[in-house]
This record gives sequence, structure tokens and C-alpha cells, in this order.
Amino acid sequence: MRLLLLSMLLGLLPAAAGGEKLELENAWVRVWRTVRAPHERTPRANHLPRVVVYLTDAHERITGADGRTADLRQKAGSVAYREAAVYGEENASDRPAEGIVIELKPGAPASPRVALDPVVLDPKYHTVPLENDRVRVLRTVLEPHVKSPLHEHPHYVVVYLTELHTTMEMADGRVVDNPRQPGDVAWRDAMKHATENVGARTAVEIQVEVK
Repeated sequence: MRLLLLSMLLGLLPAAAGGEKLELENAWVRVWRTVRAPHERTPRANHLPRVVVYLTDAHERITGADGRTADLRQKAGSVAYREAAVYGEENASDRPAEGIVIELKPGAPASPRVALDPVVLDPKYHTVPLENDRVRVLRTVLEPHVKSPLHEHPHYVVVYLTELHTTMEMADGRVVDNPRQPGDVAWRDAMKHATENVGARTAVEIQVEVK
């Protein structure tokens, strides 16, 4: 019930300036959706370390504290990590760009260690496009009617890249229905579960595990 009420409250939050909308916030992360109009710029500011999940193709121009610029191109569904730094951003494309930004808070509690690693137990469907001392990012591909083995995650953010309908069988035997739309975002406390794609299409999600 508390999670439902929180979701309802977040849904009522207005979009922030610059096309940003808060999706969730807790002791570990602050997550928002950003939509940049073509050639829209943001002023240089001090940013915390973050993971960016791109929902569209993107051509970004980053201007650092020293005024130097770097052009970055990303495909929809790709993931990038940015260290803490002072910089400004520009959508250098002629098209709008949308992404999910997962800002990593300083002093966050450490996640519990896990023994049942999905990358080890189910490597065909769980790959690691990015890992460092703060996060491990998984790309999970769920083919129709495939069920993953029982596995564990530390605390993590999920970004759903495609339409998805799974069921999650929890360690205590409960089964949770989990229908999602492309671009949906969710937070999950450390958990143990087995996931089955009960939909008719292959589904893809990004899981950002917090260390």
C-alpha cells in the first residue's frame, strides 16, 4: 500500500524545468526522466555520479568546467556512466532526446552481497554492459515463456526498454504480476526471485544494481 501511495504521489509531480520529471528517490538514488528538445542546452552545474539509460538515440554535446566540449552519440537502449563533475549539456540533434538519469547519492548504505548471481546462473539472458565500483548494470533479455532460475539482486533500479509482462516468484513462494510499458522505471530493494516472461514478445530491461 505504501508503495502504491508513493507511486501515485510521484505521478502527480509536475515536470521540472528543462523537461525533467522525478521518477523516484530514496537513500541510494535520485531518478528522473529527462526530455531535451532539439538543440536545448542546460547551464554548467556540479553533477553527482550517474548512470544514463537512453530511451532514444542521442547526440549530446558536453561542455566541461574548462569550456572544452565533447560530442557523444548513443543508441536507444544503451547505457553510460558519468563521473561527478561540472558540465553543461546540449541536445545537438534535430530530434528530441529522452533518457532516464540515475544519480548516485553520496554516503548511501551498502547493498547486501548476493550469492545467486543471475550473470553466472543465466548468462544467456543476463549480460553486463557496464560495471565499476559504484554500480553493475545488467541487460536482461526475456524471451516469451522463458523462466529464469532463482537468483538474487542487491538494491537496484529497473528501466523497461520494451513492453513487458512477467511474473516474479519470490523466495517465500508469492507470485507477483508485473506488466510494464516501454520507459517505465521501478526501484526494488535487495531481493531473491525467479522471473518468467508470460507475454508473447521478447522483452528487454536494464537493471542498475547499486553496490
